[in-house]
Amino acid sequence: MNGFNTKHAQRMARTVKEAILHRRSYYRISNTSPLPESELKELINFAVLHVPSAFNSQSTRLVLLLGEHHTRLWEIVKSILQDMVPADAFEKTRMKVDTSFAAGHGTILFYEDLEVIEKLQKDFPTYRDKFPEWSGHTSAMHQFAIWTLLEDAGLGASLQHYNPLIDERVAEQWHINPMWRLIAQMPFGTPEEQPGQKTFEPLDKRILLFE
Repeated sequence: MNGFNTKHAQRMARTVKEAILHRRSYYRISNTSPLPESELKELINFAVLHVPSAFNSQSTRLVLLLGEHHTRLWEIVKSILQDMVPADAFEKTRMKVDTSFAAGHGTILFYEDLEVIEKLQKDFPTYRDKFPEWSGHTSAMHQFAIWTLLEDAGLGASLQHYNPLIDERVAEQWHINPMWRLIAQMPFGTPEEQPGQKTFEPLDKRILLFE
């Protein structure tokens, strides 16, 4: 194991600010994990239990794909893209999927339960038009929390959006509840290289302060 992987495999007690600082998109990952499966499940369970949701809706649903299930997901992605991408460009697409996503240890699928959202719309008609939007906020908080927890545990991840192209095939493959709407895919694994340099827009363009 090289120095980079050794550093990321160590369990370091970080502050919340430090954990957020270190969360990045990792596009070179391996199919290994510093976490045993039991601890990985515990991490995900923790986030689902404690991340907030609009009206305490608890509408987020997750599917954890490991082993052959993870591999199958990215085979589905490639087969769908192959029918859409010009033949002379598909090799580049295939390489991206194989080296950045399929090479990982697993993938988390983020869903939102439409049945929960529709019930809220019925119970609180004043906010009917806002519940789908707030559902997106709920999912985003779960994505960020889990992404940060994975990185803090020594795993690298990225967030992908091949939906809605893959929705039907994925639902058929894993018998997903038809009322669950796919939001995002998060492949993860042990990082194999540093992420690229991150740039920042000036904060004075992004924050208004009144004192």
